[in-house]
Amino acid sequence: MRERVPGLVAIALLASLVAGTWWAADYAQRAIPLDPPRRVTHEPDAWASNFVMVRTDPAGIAINRLEGDYLRHYPDDDSYEIDQIRAIGQQPGAPLTIGTARTAIMDQDGDRITMNGNAHLHRQAGPDTNPLDVTSEQLVVLPDEDIVYTDLPARVVNNKSVMNGTGMRYDNKTRQLQVFSSTDVKISGEDARPQKQTPQPDPG
Repeated sequence: MRERVPGLVAIALLASLVAGTWWAADYAQRAIPLDPPRRVTHEPDAWASNFVMVRTDPAGIAINRLEGDYLRHYPDDDSYEIDQIRAIGQQPGAPLTIGTARTAIMDQDGDRITMNGNAHLHRQAGPDTNPLDVTSEQLVVLPDEDIVYTDLPARVVNNKSVMNGTGMRYDNKTRQLQVFSSTDVKISGEDARPQKQTPQPDPG
């Protein structure tokens, strides 16, 4: 019996040590306040002023340029809010376009820009295209597709012709303009006149 006493004492001390350690760990965990899970709110986490962003094609050629007075990034939906936006589309083989507005939201990984407040799109004239201007309270630009559209009332000025309507879609690659509900159309005689064809020499 005496030979077992030291062993029993050792077991009792080990059990007391384990119990004390568990109690101390549990007490420390309850005593130290843990930070609650971070609430995801629509608050900016990054800012930039007088910024310029350029997107290039796989060959490294600049196809879109975005400028603004002030930019804010929102982590909850990974969107950007831009003040005094200026969006320039310079796709190869298509007329250069310039879009401006008081504010804009860029989302969908930069694939969509919603311009709000005195939104204006200008297509520069080219060798075979007249200047084109579209104004509305909101214009949605798809930079990679080179498309702009709106569901709101819009005013389209194509050279000297003017069209007012509700709902518009313009594809700068195909140069096709759709106005879904026109209310006032004024076609200039100059624009309605077919383009003159250059006389071809008589092969005979």
